[in-house]
Amino acid sequence: MTSESPAHALKSFPSAADIPVPEGAEGWEKLYPYYLPFREGDGSEHKFWFCDSQHWPTAYKPFETIGGEFAVKCLGQYNTRHLLIPPANGIEFKVHLGYLYMSPVAVAPEDMAARVPEFERRVGHYFGNWERLLDDWRVKVRGTIADMEALSFAPLPDMVPFEDIESGKAKDGSEVLLEGYDRLIQLAYQNWQYHFEFLNLGYLAYLDFFNFAKEAFPGIPDQAIAKMVQGVDMELFRPDDELKTLATLASELGLQSAFENTDDVAGTLSAVGALPGGERWLARYEEAQDPWFNFTVGNGFYGHDKYWNEYQEIPLGYIRDYMRRVDAGQTILRPKEELIAERDRIIGEYRGMLDADNAAVFDAKCGLAATAYPYVENHNFYIEHWTMGVFWRKVRELGRVFVAAGFWDDESDILYLTRNEVRDALFDYVTGWAVGCDSVGPQYWPAEIARRAKIVDALQGQRPQPALGTPPAEITEPFTQMLWGITTEQVQTWLEDDDADDSGAIKGMAASPGLVEGRARVVYHADDLGEVQDGEILVATITAPSWGPVFGKIKATVTDIGGMMSHAAIVCREYGLPAVTGTGNGSTSIRTGQLIRVDGNAGRVEVLEG
Repeated sequence: MTSESPAHALKSFPSAADIPVPEGAEGWEKLYPYYLPFREGDGSEHKFWFCDSQHWPTAYKPFETIGGEFAVKCLGQYNTRHLLIPPANGIEFKVHLGYLYMSPVAVAPEDMAARVPEFERRVGHYFGNWERLLDDWRVKVRGTIADMEALSFAPLPDMVPFEDIESGKAKDGSEVLLEGYDRLIQLAYQNWQYHFEFLNLGYLAYLDFFNFAKEAFPGIPDQAIAKMVQGVDMELFRPDDELKTLATLASELGLQSAFENTDDVAGTLSAVGALPGGERWLARYEEAQDPWFNFTVGNGFYGHDKYWNEYQEIPLGYIRDYMRRVDAGQTILRPKEELIAERDRIIGEYRGMLDADNAAVFDAKCGLAATAYPYVENHNFYIEHWTMGVFWRKVRELGRVFVAAGFWDDESDILYLTRNEVRDALFDYVTGWAVGCDSVGPQYWPAEIARRAKIVDALQGQRPQPALGTPPAEITEPFTQMLWGITTEQVQTWLEDDDADDSGAIKGMAASPGLVEGRARVVYHADDLGEVQDGEILVATITAPSWGPVFGKIKATVTDIGGMMSHAAIVCREYGLPAVTGTGNGSTSIRTGQLIRVDGNAGRVEVLEG
């Protein structure tokens, strides 16, 4: 686990070369673009790398690296080239054994001061025009999604239409496929650039307020600062809120009998329509779908993620469960009024400790953080869910073109190619069609896809090492701290005692307050969420925003990774649930059925029995 540097006697995590390759995954490096795997002599062992299992909890198929590459590259450009954040550039990234690893890139101390004037000018422009620029952002993002929806991929015809001969078009239609694919990739890249236009600023505004509060109020708990921005309306909660509204309406209309078998979507909707008031409910259901069913139970980064609009048994099942709870007299809404009252109480308490000048600074920084805070979650619906839902649907549509041409058997087999290999396969297809001979792909790809699938299966059978290499003296990159919970202190905690103290408790970040006991439910995949029972404690590598319907059933959450601004932390605070995030190994140390105690005030998890 550790090694020591002679100069500082600091502990380190294993290097990438130290991690054994799972049996059957030999040669895995060749599945991905050449620049992604670690390479001998690249100096990576002298850097600190953490596994981003928060966003990528399972091993990549080759095509799926596109999400990680676009996301982390675009994150970096805003730190380094757009905003010139004084202490932090972007995050270097690699793939090892199928999982994404990240290494924060710091700015040299002697270079920080020179970035400050330009940083203040650029950040000041955004914060001074926040609402107008954010309205423009929504227009840009929605426009990109509409352009993506307009793309279509279909097999080439037996012959060019005679109209093209008459018009002198002088093209055979293959350019539509080639340009359409290039356009699909470009549009995805475009929305990922838009994704980070405001996100880094949201974290910066909160971090600025956080640092001010820490200096102004020595000893203030991190949670007290987080509570000062809670209780806000977020678009990311809107899909779940729509389901709650539909469940309440169905209960009022007496439609319970129609929801006995929600796996049968057509049968359920037909049964609803046959009941009194059913047509009214169906109209409301139809209204909710655009855009709020562009929502996945995953996180949008994988081609296998299931979206509500394509798998309507998922939202219908959630509606049935909400209806059961409504009929039982339970409250299914977030305790928003209580959250706002608590927020206002804490703000008033701490503000009252300041003199007039510092109170004015407090108001400005707290107000800015509260304004920017919703974007930290809202972007997720527009990009990870809506944009990527359309993107993966178009990728599968293109996959069906290849299936028709005999390149492979299933539309999802396209995911075993890198995005550049797909471009080559497209040209192979259009060349064979144009020349009138067989393309090479049908002879090459089936066996190659089968070989790659075995490697990916082997990679997915081994949990990733949470961190690699030598940690820096200080971690300064704001995303790394706020989103992933990778702080200087947390890394040292991982190294010093493998996440457990002398009492055997698992330690992490105190992300949402409260103290509860309950039976653990360990969940590794979104498909397993149906197993979660009322009153259990959810233990996972990380949670996704779309797990909202589950948060109304559980007592608390424990995650392996995540900071104060991670989805798990934010959602738990908004639902009033205790949470301990960033434990490092909670999901592998705790077993389903064990009785555990979660202390969200202290960031501790204890196994009591089992």
